[in-house]
Amino acid sequence: MAADPQGTDPSDQDPHERDLSRRAGGGGAMSPWLIIGCIILLGLGVYVLSALL
Repeated sequence: MAADPQGTDPSDQDPHERDLSRRAGGGGAMSPWLIIGCIILLGLGVYVLSALL
């Protein structure tokens, strides 16, 4: 009986999945477009708030 669950051995994993995980990096980095989108939404919120006051 194997000590590790099935599918966790690197030789069992799909090479395409390994490429995706390597390309994704550590998984903690935010997309630059997400940051830009948040800044734009924040600007729109300030604009609407200033128009209402």
